Amino acid sequence: MSQQRSSYAIGTGLFIVLGFATLVYLATQTTSVANVHQGASYTVDAHFANIGQLKERAPVKIAGVRVGQVRSITLDPSSEQADVKFAIDQRYSRIPDDSVATIFTSGLLGDQYVGIQYGTSKKLVADGGTLTMTKPAQQLEEMLGKFFGAGGVADNLGGTYSVKARFTNVGSLSVGAPVKMAGVAIGSVQTVHADPVKLDAEVIMAIDKRYNAIPDDSSAAVFTSGLIGTQYVAIQPGGSPDALKNGDEMVLTQSAMQLEDLIGKFLVNGSPSDKKDAGNAKPTDTPAGKQ
Repeated sequence: MSQQRSSYAIGTGLFIVLGFATLVYLATQTTSVANVHQGASYTVDAHFANIGQLKERAPVKIAGVRVGQVRSITLDPSSEQADVKFAIDQRYSRIPDDSVATIFTSGLLGDQYVGIQYGTSKKLVADGGTLTMTKPAQQLEEMLGKFFGAGGVADNLGGTYSVKARFTNVGSLSVGAPVKMAGVAIGSVQTVHADPVKLDAEVIMAIDKRYNAIPDDSSAAVFTSGLIGTQYVAIQPGGSPDALKNGDEMVLTQSAMQLEDLIGKFLVNGSPSDKKDAGNAKPTDTPAGKQ
């Protein structure tokens, strides 16, 4: 009887040890602990507006193949961007300096890593150089917004400039919402906050520098994608010969139209048929009871 208990305890212990070892192996294969870089390497910098959950020692990949790892992540106080340094294997030293660094996620809930897509420049990024073209981590809220019809946000690979606008009501407009012109995404909402003095909402938009000829008398309006979609900012170009510059404010704005407001206007003003009937009333009609 004691031998059976002893063998049962040994079997249980081995099962627990094997299970723990399996979990450790799977964890190292799905996170940045595995395949830690060894050997000679060189350092490359990149700046991201949002790194999501990227961590040090996360993989750096080219065409899905690991070529290095994230060495350090710091916040640049002057630009409010994340400064990420990569340690790239010396064997992969022919990366064009116009390549694009993007933060991806492994699967739906996996760890994040940096993927580098080669550019076309003949000049190579050197040790201590910087990849100026980057794409930040895609947040779940932004992906849901795209799914529900808000539309994509411009890549802004060439840099952005800031434009300010004030609204009496922004509805549910949030940071990261698209800024569109003629239905095409040209930027995104950078910040949304209430002004305690002017008692309105101040919205700062980051516009792609490729769209640097927007007239300074253009108007900005908060619209909703579809019936229950997310909200975005639409810019209607004006006719001024002067263009918006970094830090300018758009004076002509139209606030978000709330569903309650639309219903209220309909109930108060009545339907178009009611107005038509009222217009057809004869002047000689008198109220009931009066002759």
